[in-house]
Amino acid sequence: MRSVHARRRLAAMLIPVLGASAVSVSLAATPRDGQAAARTPSSQQFVDGIAAVVNRQVITLKQVNDEMVDAERHLKSQKIAVPERSVLQRQVLQRMIVEELQRQEADRLGIRVSDAQLQRGVESIAQRNRLTVDQLRAEVGRSGLSWDRYLEDLRKEVRFDLLRQRQVDSTINITDAEVDAFLRTQGSNLAAAAPAARPAPAPAPVRQEQAALRALGIAQILVAVPEGASSDEVGRLQRRAEELLAKLRSGADFAALAASSSDGPQALEGGVLGVRPVQGWPDLFVEATRGLKVGQVSRIIRSGQGFHILKVLTWGEQRQAAQRPAAPDVSMSPANPVPMEQGPMIVTQTHARHILVRTNQITSDEQAEQRLRQLRDRLRAGEPFEELARRHSDDATAPQGGDLGWLSPGETVPAFEQVMNTLQPGELSEPVKSPFGWHLIEVLERRNQDMGKEFQRMQARQILFQRRIEPAVDQWINELYGKAYVENRLDPESRRR
Repeated sequence: MRSVHARRRLAAMLIPVLGASAVSVSLAATPRDGQAAARTPSSQQFVDGIAAVVNRQVITLKQVNDEMVDAERHLKSQKIAVPERSVLQRQVLQRMIVEELQRQEADRLGIRVSDAQLQRGVESIAQRNRLTVDQLRAEVGRSGLSWDRYLEDLRKEVRFDLLRQRQVDSTINITDAEVDAFLRTQGSNLAAAAPAARPAPAPAPVRQEQAALRALGIAQILVAVPEGASSDEVGRLQRRAEELLAKLRSGADFAALAASSSDGPQALEGGVLGVRPVQGWPDLFVEATRGLKVGQVSRIIRSGQGFHILKVLTWGEQRQAAQRPAAPDVSMSPANPVPMEQGPMIVTQTHARHILVRTNQITSDEQAEQRLRQLRDRLRAGEPFEELARRHSDDATAPQGGDLGWLSPGETVPAFEQVMNTLQPGELSEPVKSPFGWHLIEVLERRNQDMGKEFQRMQARQILFQRRIEPAVDQWINELYGKAYVENRLDPESRRR
């Protein structure tokens, strides 16, 4: 079981970035109240040393207590008051349960991280922080974390990110009509609205002088409402949120109250969600913080997750050109964009097609790669690409013979794009691994195209995607709960199945 704060110790030593992603996963499946949090479990419950059972996997009290030491150290380093032991224990265990559910799902789908992928992640982190790998290793050592433990945590982080890309990102569909509607209302402000989390890179050089971005930093306290909660339960949870707001208005420290009482995954970070351009936040959050000054707290707002109390951390302008990424680019996703000026933008587009073989419990990496090598031999022997793609590809493009159409820079994941860019028209790749499986790629042709209007539409899609990814991840986590047997012995009232 990995340390839940190990990667955050690294993040703390890196340079803050505008729009750092903060996926807001509610833990609505296991809500807490003040009385439940204050209870101390009887010793009889723990004679076997088991804190929770997640399907057939056990989380021991020793594992929880080890994580608590790390969590307590992290809170103190952030000058956040440490909750009482029983509360901290439950917060830590809840996070461990979520991670265990994700680990099991990755196992089920056969998602693995090779040594080569891990090394690329390390090199990317070092590069983004203007360090050599040796310097990064020294920084990790100074943080108190061993290099082997850091690599172990990083491998798991990459794996969970690949899992989310496959299970969540691919389900979000932004229609042309939605893009058109967004551009009608936000087109003039698009450059300042583009989110910095998981977007596509600028496909053409830009000048270093950039317009200042209107940025908003937010922290939250979340009182989660379980799906299907009765009206009485919703009323009780609303009263709990009102009590928390009253404490804040009486002078309680927001970060400390979040650490002890929030149901959000950022609770042990003081509830901090991050900083991003204003229009990268959900409309509900923007409206709730409108008119508030730095340090002020919002009214209670209701979403599908539950009841939120927001605090404004920063409110001002930041220049994107001056920012350097802090979060490790271990997802192999495109790099952060720089806001683009409107006008002609000539980029090189590639017309490509592919055959995809996904990995899962039945098909391993080795088997997928071998299948593609066999298909590659058949293609080189003269069999039609379109026919083999229709019969053997696991991608949605199979009926079209694997045709991906014209691709602009940043439209595919880097692992795919890097290989595609090395191919000449008519050339076929070796098997290529990406977050979605293994590919054979063939480049058909290339062209130079004015992408000014298309890039504006791409930016709009990025913003709409960023607004949807958080509730989509939240729904996915709750679905994992719904399919699992979860017994949280630290909280007898938590849901069991």
